[in-house]
Amino acid sequence: MTTQNIDMLLSELRASAAIAAGKPASAMAETPQVEFSSVLKSTLDQVNSAQKTSEDLQKRFELGDEGVNLQDVMVAMQKASLSFQTMVQARNKLVSAYQEIMNTQV
Repeated sequence: MTTQNIDMLLSELRASAAIAAGKPASAMAETPQVEFSSVLKSTLDQVNSAQKTSEDLQKRFELGDEGVNLQDVMVAMQKASLSFQTMVQARNKLVSAYQEIMNTQV
């Protein structure tokens, strides 16, 4: 998940919270319009791709493919791990923001 995607999602949630709290809609003018589902799907696809690449390199290394070295395998594994951890943290932030919006009294 890229930082830009996370920032756009959080700004969209903040704008929704501002509207729910009765603040003026002018706060939304600064927020770029982003389709939440498309950003989420794109991000999940990126994480999935990193994990598949890591698994593929691991299998090729285990089978003795001379075109794959240990460093490439380790880097791919770390990229997959970091992207998954980032996705989980972003999910936690989104859930927290959602709960805050739901607890806002109208």
